[in-house]
Amino acid sequence: MANHKSAKKRIRSNHTKYLRNRYKLKTCRTFMKKVGNFTDKTAAEQLLPKVFSMLDRLAAKNILHKNKSANSKAKLARYVNRLTAAVA
Repeated sequence: MANHKSAKKRIRSNHTKYLRNRYKLKTCRTFMKKVGNFTDKTAAEQLLPKVFSMLDRLAAKNILHKNKSANSKAKLARYVNRLTAAVA
């Protein structure tokens, strides 16, 4: 256990950052799953830029590795490109 005041504060702030990072990552994963469950191309294309933006932000802040972010974006784009537009 930490003895210094600054070390105790560091433990508290690290835990707060940890919780914030987990929340952002979980939110991004949820949106990725939403895109993966779409069967309509137009709906998926509307949500795709938001998910790409989330992934880029996570990679920029080192919450997610940049290569994992790039791989996820490529996989989602490939999935959306294979979808067919809904005939209405």
